[in-house]
Amino acid sequence: MMKNGLTISVIFEAQSANYGEGIGNISSLKQLTRGDGNTYTYISRQALRYSIINQLAWDNTPVKAEGGGDKKVVQFAPDASIKDYPEIDLFGYMKTTKGNNASTRNAVARLSHAISLESYKGDTDFLNNMGQSRRIGEDNALAQSENHQSFYAYTLTIDLDRVGKDENGNIEISAAEKTKRVVSLLNTIKMLYRDIRGRRENLSPVFVIGGLYDIKNPFFEGKLKLKNNQLNIETLLQAISLEGEVKANTEVGYLTGTFANEQAIKDKLEPKMIGEFFDSLTKKISF
Repeated sequence: MMKNGLTISVIFEAQSANYGEGIGNISSLKQLTRGDGNTYTYISRQALRYSIINQLAWDNTPVKAEGGGDKKVVQFAPDASIKDYPEIDLFGYMKTTKGNNASTRNAVARLSHAISLESYKGDTDFLNNMGQSRRIGEDNALAQSENHQSFYAYTLTIDLDRVGKDENGNIEISAAEKTKRVVSLLNTIKMLYRDIRGRRENLSPVFVIGGLYDIKNPFFEGKLKLKNNQLNIETLLQAISLEGEVKANTEVGYLTGTFANEQAIKDKLEPKMIGEFFDSLTKKISF
């Protein structure tokens, strides 16, 4: 019998992949400050979700504007069903109609923010549009854009026992369709990219750890640490040894040539290649 839950924690390398609200002509990256006093950039879980749904071509769930005037809220259409739309099956919904209570479905697949593993030091890029401005003899104002190249880490968890079941409407899809949806999501994580300001950033994992478990805990969230381009292996080994089920079901994938302590990673974590990791994981998905 298949386990109840799936969790994987992923490291990828990217550059300046999510901007927040800018100030004047300065484009600011989404960022936060940790207890060590350093600033870290991040890609929000909403941005990751957008890239995933877009790449899966699941972004066709009907939506509708509810309310009036300035208080209109765009949300999924009341008649949109998980039977027809994988987006709201895996990532949930809230639907409201005038005079009725809200109908909600909590997300079955949850994402954390992707937070940089290397601190942001305030690097900026100057931008202009002189190439076009000179064609008509006009001047061009400079703009600034914050710039950060880093490894990032995030976690995906899936409640496998809730896939394809919706108590709102008493709906359950076929086992084959449940398998297809989860495998499609994992294959997209394996090959994920993000289009941002004319660039296409490769979010494909260089390191991934996780598996299928009966305990639905994101065991490795916050456990991926990097210092001087060396992955903290001891933290991961302690997380793996936390519970017998974790040790028995955890697998690791690694892209050779990524981290400085590669031999220790291979000796202590015995990783597969990234493709082999996802092949092994998807073979276990069978409802």
